[in-house]
Amino acid sequence: MTFPSTHPSLARALAERDYNQATPVQDAVLAPDAAGRDLLVSAQTGSGKTVAYGLAIGATLLGDAERLDFAGLPLALIVAPTRELALQVQRELEWLYRPTGAKIVACVGGMDPKAERRRLQAGVHIVVGTPGRLRDHIERGGLDVSHLRAVVLDEADEMLDLGFREDLEFILETTPRERRTLLFSATMPRSIESMAKRYQREAMRIEVKGNAGGHADIEYRAVRIVPNEVEHAVVNLLRYFEAPSAIIFCNTRNSVRHLQATLLERGFSVVSLSGELSQNDRNHALQALRDGRARVCVATDVAARGIDLPNLGLVIHAELPADPEVLQHRSGRTGRAGRKGTSVLLVPLSRRRKAESLMAAARVQPSWSGPPTAEEIRALDQDRLMQDPLLQDAPSEDDREMAKTLLAGRSPEDIAAALVRVWRSQLPAPEEVFDPGERRDTREPRADRQHPGDAPREPRPPREPFAGGSWFLMRIGRRENADPKWLLPMLCRRGNVTRQEIGAIRIFERETKFEVTAAVADRFAHAVRKSDGDIEIVPLGADGNTAAPPARPRKDAPPAKTGKPKPWPKRDGEPKKARPADRPRGEFKPKDHKKKRPK
Repeated sequence: MTFPSTHPSLARALAERDYNQATPVQDAVLAPDAAGRDLLVSAQTGSGKTVAYGLAIGATLLGDAERLDFAGLPLALIVAPTRELALQVQRELEWLYRPTGAKIVACVGGMDPKAERRRLQAGVHIVVGTPGRLRDHIERGGLDVSHLRAVVLDEADEMLDLGFREDLEFILETTPRERRTLLFSATMPRSIESMAKRYQREAMRIEVKGNAGGHADIEYRAVRIVPNEVEHAVVNLLRYFEAPSAIIFCNTRNSVRHLQATLLERGFSVVSLSGELSQNDRNHALQALRDGRARVCVATDVAARGIDLPNLGLVIHAELPADPEVLQHRSGRTGRAGRKGTSVLLVPLSRRRKAESLMAAARVQPSWSGPPTAEEIRALDQDRLMQDPLLQDAPSEDDREMAKTLLAGRSPEDIAAALVRVWRSQLPAPEEVFDPGERRDTREPRADRQHPGDAPREPRPPREPFAGGSWFLMRIGRRENADPKWLLPMLCRRGNVTRQEIGAIRIFERETKFEVTAAVADRFAHAVRKSDGDIEIVPLGADGNTAAPPARPRKDAPPAKTGKPKPWPKRDGEPKKARPADRPRGEFKPKDHKKKRPK
């Protein structure tokens, strides 16, 4: 759809950027019945909301004028939940309002407040900031909001989740009552609706619904992995997609540090974003991603809120998100402004059920597969080499002369092989990964389970018969409360196998024997030798009756008897003494005790 009528100055800015297609939310806020009204807008992340409210307040700030008057007290205030989002909004509005001569100032935490106050006192048209810093400037008299014509709350639901409700109420209560208020939020909980009723005047409700299958421009994939190959799977995914830029989400700061170090070791240009970084470090990391010095960003959820990276084509969930909203927020970093993107979830065997429930609640239909193999990546590398500009561009005369010199001393095959080696040396090597395979359990996800009153469903098919295999022994038994309920998941995790590949489990007093199918026995034995675990696992014979190696002494076993004499019984306040060797057992030699003195 083309852009509806907007202010002529802003229309020129859009034309300079070749911004010819309006998104649904932009078309809705620019409709004739929304002009000049308070708006309560619900739209997905990455739907073009910044440009939407920038255009919506254009007529409110400019009126019929082509340019704004000299900068004095601010005319518009835009509140964002995070520093990165506020700085991003400032950059978007700067190009949009450049033809109007608008002066835009950002006030965010982590930056020098004195410098911000000087810029505010020099005159400003639009102020963009975070709730805490804006309130601080208002209370200290550095920000005068008495002449505001428009206030925009961007990502209002996130600001409430981050605990900024009191700051937002303070800001809204200090602004003029005749202002125009625009409230944008990805979701509409009751807290947002109550705030809209209190601080907006007959607001027009606009809801831009998403597709039933999630974001239309995002392809969702679920990749089966084994728990100890998360880093290898991430490496192969980055090499397989070769996106201009990618972001990898972890749940903790420690996971971010560990994964960043792993990728740096493999040769990737990678930066990190986490709460422990200073604002200066975060700005440097984001700038490295924008100018191409870094291709990969490893981040936590809070650190990545609101950031918009150019050409972000790949999102990898190294650890599963906590809920469907976090999943959509993470994935919404890609597939923005009409660009296509891919969101990949890494799903260990033990987390398959949680992943299915998560994606069902988010109304996402992913395609399941194993991690990309090294062979698949090498095949893609061949195609990419043939399409590389190095071979597509026409050679210069100097290049031809050098080629003739090389051909005089080397064969064409040697020169081509050297070119391939040089080209591959610039790429991180793919990793050997294991696909745990499709789960045979056909139960539906938790969100789709049968409820009382539903029509009866077909019974679940029985487990397939187990074929004989190799036997293994564990140094744990009934004395240590061994139970298949926790032994089976532990064996699947340490041996990189599925439940269907493990047969009988026989628990004895001090040991446990179990059977593994012959097809995966060698791989299982190799995996348990490499894995770290407190329980020792050793192979046995095919019948499971081969004598096991002698058990190691238990830590709580009593010490072995020796010929040394036992220590003399210890009395209160006395150290232990060894009984004299010449004193027979049972003989007691009384000591002379002094008579007590009378008091």
